[in-house]
Amino acid sequence: MHARVAAATTAALLGGAVSIVPSPHAKAGDRITTPLVVAHRGASAYAPENTLAAVDRAARLGFDWVENDVQRTRDGRLVVLHDASLARTTDVETVYPGRSPWKVKDFTAAEIARLDAGSWFGPRFAGAKVPTLREYMERVSHNHQKLVLEIKNPELYPGIERQTLRLLGNEGWLDPVHLRDRLIVQSFSADSVRTVHRLRPGITTAFLGTPPVTRLPRYAEFTDRINPDHRSLSSDYVSAVHALRGPHGPMKVFAWTVDDAATARRLAGFGTDGIITNKPDVIRAALR
Repeated sequence: MHARVAAATTAALLGGAVSIVPSPHAKAGDRITTPLVVAHRGASAYAPENTLAAVDRAARLGFDWVENDVQRTRDGRLVVLHDASLARTTDVETVYPGRSPWKVKDFTAAEIARLDAGSWFGPRFAGAKVPTLREYMERVSHNHQKLVLEIKNPELYPGIERQTLRLLGNEGWLDPVHLRDRLIVQSFSADSVRTVHRLRPGITTAFLGTPPVTRLPRYAEFTDRINPDHRSLSSDYVSAVHALRGPHGPMKVFAWTVDDAATARRLAGFGTDGIITNKPDVIRAALR
């Protein structure tokens, strides 16, 4: 099967793909389809990132796919937070003023549970908490959503891949249905992605970055997607990825983080399979 046809078939199954007008970047004969839209850290333009409120906002907007970030506390609990430090998105500097630089790995789960992770975004979100990964998974399941889970800073948390997979299994996320079309695990660390693939080959994995085209075949041995910063993409690069097969079929490209209509349309013209965005409603409207 031609890689672009396979990508279009998968996109149709996951997100109801429809044809759009090709951009000037599209090549003759290409079939251009609407990329899958993923709500980055939840609908994080409208609610504090990586909180349950952001997941719920994405659900209310009608988006199945959300993305999150996973790190580990000092006492070994998995929590959902983007930065290695708690300072940007919580009131940790006020609650624990003497514990700079306020790294996640230096606080227990109970200490993190005391923090306000919503007021920085707006007063209506005051009191929102940093969710544990278990709490987050329960909410995603309740909302019937699907997940792109990023293992963040794995070099700080030895063994986090195995621990994350164990929790996902306990939450029922490693059965055939979830593995087929509800879960992607990604990381900026190729070693971490490779570890996830080795531990659980059935999981769809993604590498965050833009490896040289000459090295893509090596990545295809352990990952299904190359997910780059959108600024690094070209139609030729997308085609190079699509020409390869990963562990579960033709490889795909999800670009991040795209919040404007013009960029979304340009990426669709490249044949990009997915767009990760803080404003999923804006991107959906642009691609229609």
